[in-house]
Amino acid sequence: MYDMSDVRKKILFVNSEIYPYLPETHIASIGRTLPQAVQERKREIRSFMPKYGCINERKNQLHEVIRLSGMNIIIDDLDRPLIIKVASISSARIQVYFIDNDDYFRRKQTYRDPDGNFFADNDERAIFFARGVLETVKKLRWAPDIIHCQGWISHLVPVYLKKAYRDDPIFSESRIVLSLYDDTPAESFSGNFADKACFGGVGAEDIPLLAGQPDGIKLAQTAAQYSDGIIMGSDNVDGGITAFCKQLGLPVLEYDGASYQNGSYVDEYCSFYDRL
Repeated sequence: MYDMSDVRKKILFVNSEIYPYLPETHIASIGRTLPQAVQERKREIRSFMPKYGCINERKNQLHEVIRLSGMNIIIDDLDRPLIIKVASISSARIQVYFIDNDDYFRRKQTYRDPDGNFFADNDERAIFFARGVLETVKKLRWAPDIIHCQGWISHLVPVYLKKAYRDDPIFSESRIVLSLYDDTPAESFSGNFADKACFGGVGAEDIPLLAGQPDGIKLAQTAAQYSDGIIMGSDNVDGGITAFCKQLGLPVLEYDGASYQNGSYVDEYCSFYDRL
């Protein structure tokens, strides 16, 4: 039993997928059930995901939050308007914030075109999503104790938190948890990913793995370098990623399939948060 002073009370979830907005994969199911269960354990939560074009706004009752929208995020010398939308999962009593931009998220597919080709701008989409989440949390003036990143498109969040936002009082006490799954893209990102990702206190020298021919494995390794704890969310996470994480000496919560089946993983996660 933890002293209440040791409990991480405010948990920010940065998700790649949440059911029912996307089909019910393992990641999307965790994105749906974990925030609700954590909230039921008397902790405050905020939950974010990208607003992919395949999400039906009318059916899911999304609406724009004008007071949070209106900022421009500059990527590769181009201004991209940040649009924030929100929807409620009434049965769970939780809200989901969506990061939107017409150039990056209007298309009807998530990461690949109808022929299965990896989108050439997926690197920029990850940059935009990460920066959009953190800027929105600043506008909310809500200081999270734990920032839990799930899914590869969230993997720049740890970098920006530790380098670009490290002096921001909103994030000064935040600990970063990285959940790793089997969603790692095999494809390479653009060769100038590192240059485009530079922002604030982040220089190319801080993200050397993203230089040259960066891929999903190197992006995950980069995220792990800037995290405070790792959760293995799947039993088939790429071996190169798991070996890299073990070398870092960070706290690691190993995958336990039974705990997902019976729901006990939620208490394991909460205990993990509190140990960081």
